[in-house]
Amino acid sequence: MRDEVFGLFPTPVQRCRSVLERPLLEALVAHFEAQATDSNKSSDRLTHTRMLQPAESPLFAQVADRVTPRIVDFGSHLFGERLPWMMKEMWVNVLDTGGHQSVHNHANSFVSGVVYLTRTHPNSQTVFMRALGGAQFQFTNDHARTIAGPYSADKWISPAPEPGDMILFPSGLLHSVPPNPGERRITLAFNAIPAQLNSWGYVVRFGA
Repeated sequence: MRDEVFGLFPTPVQRCRSVLERPLLEALVAHFEAQATDSNKSSDRLTHTRMLQPAESPLFAQVADRVTPRIVDFGSHLFGERLPWMMKEMWVNVLDTGGHQSVHNHANSFVSGVVYLTRTHPNSQTVFMRALGGAQFQFTNDHARTIAGPYSADKWISPAPEPGDMILFPSGLLHSVPPNPGERRITLAFNAIPAQLNSWGYVVRFGA
């Protein structure tokens, strides 16, 4: 009989192809690129818009209409139920040549996502990282002969996106963007929360 290896409690990351069509992508870039004036502490070649609500722009409302059903699908993997979800906030990131995004996660939300509005250089694809510290053992075996796999790797590079593609992930998952050697990279990021969570009658409701 063959031995079996079980992937216990894996972390889901969902890739969604062609979520936004080209006219909407172009409209988002044209409207929000100039509004991305908030500086980033980690890189002087990375700027953002302020945090925006879907109701603040018809364009964002269109994004929410297309994205929310995918969040419902993704949320069912996290919580075992197809819950009602809402977009908590959105913002646009503009990463110029040479810019990068430091390692971070997203607080006060459960699902986060990135929609790629323009082309992404292969060297600046979103990178996800294993959590720092924790209760795991701290010794590593890392040298020229080791082969990284899903149980031993410290990093995972997301698949090469096309404009209009989206990636969804648990908000607490660490991620970053390496230095961008290509042309301007524009993305729309967001956080989402479920309407409520129910733990055997103890109900926590979210939102206004």
